[in-house]
Amino acid sequence: MSELDTQAPETTTEAPAHGVLLTDLAAGKVRSLLEQEGRDDLRLRVGVQPGGCSGLIYQLYFDERSLDGDLVRDFDGVEVVVDRMSGPYLEGATIDFSDTIEKQGFTIDNPNAGSSCACGDSFG
Repeated sequence: MSELDTQAPETTTEAPAHGVLLTDLAAGKVRSLLEQEGRDDLRLRVGVQPGGCSGLIYQLYFDERSLDGDLVRDFDGVEVVVDRMSGPYLEGATIDFSDTIEKQGFTIDNPNAGSSCACGDSFG
């Protein structure tokens, strides 16, 4: 038996998934924005942090980092990353994109939000 035969097979550990959903429309917009930036190394990071008038505020931005404890899910080539602390607050949330005369931008429909403010950026 050679030395190679006694080594354990390599295992790939994937980051655990989160329960955030990204609609096809939102995924298309993210892909479009990344193409405009000329970057293929960025991921969409979604999180919450203390603040806002209702207690918590959403964060939504592109990030090249991979942090310890990140929860990752791929939507047709668009990676959505949620930090471990934000995961429970965002479980079951849906990220969509609106492009109407009244509103343009990403929206988050979060079933865990017991209350929210008029601006729609803060929840409790």
